[in-house]
Amino acid sequence: MTDLSLPPYSEVANQVGELSLGLDTAELHGSLCGLISGGKIGSRELWLGLALADPDIAPADPGSALDQMYLASVEALASPELGFALLLPDDDAPVGDRGEALLAWCRGFLGGFGLAAGAAPSLSEESREALADIARIASSDLSYDDPEADEEALEEVAEFVRVAVMLLHSDCVLGPRHRRSLN
Repeated sequence: MTDLSLPPYSEVANQVGELSLGLDTAELHGSLCGLISGGKIGSRELWLGLALADPDIAPADPGSALDQMYLASVEALASPELGFALLLPDDDAPVGDRGEALLAWCRGFLGGFGLAAGAAPSLSEESREALADIARIASSDLSYDDPEADEEALEEVAEFVRVAVMLLHSDCVLGPRHRRSLN
């Protein structure tokens, strides 16, 4: 294991903007993680085209923020260390921006996962429920009335999504017999 980490959100966002990719940063990372978790990792050269549903798009430059995001995500999801993380705006961003990014991340994940795993993937009951919960989160409307409570709720939902993604990855990529303990 090379202990790669996700690049800062702002670096990926800058590259996404420079390349005019058509997805926001969180949604792109969600799509990538959906592809990986659904068992269609794609190669380092082809993942961006898969995530954007555009096979003609140029691959991410080696060493770029997008390339680092890909490598770190593949490694984290495959690692038994449970170090997988969602690429979301930094904690100093307004809670509303981070909440909307989490919803976009979930929408991206669902699209990537559906593309990779197909319409009726063979999932455990727990994974089916987790996938349905991610879909409910993705379609949520958020309101922000109590900043302290909103902050706590956002952290809890993000952690739930993180664990759900690792569960789905375990079912689809590792198989039920090799499922990691996520408790």
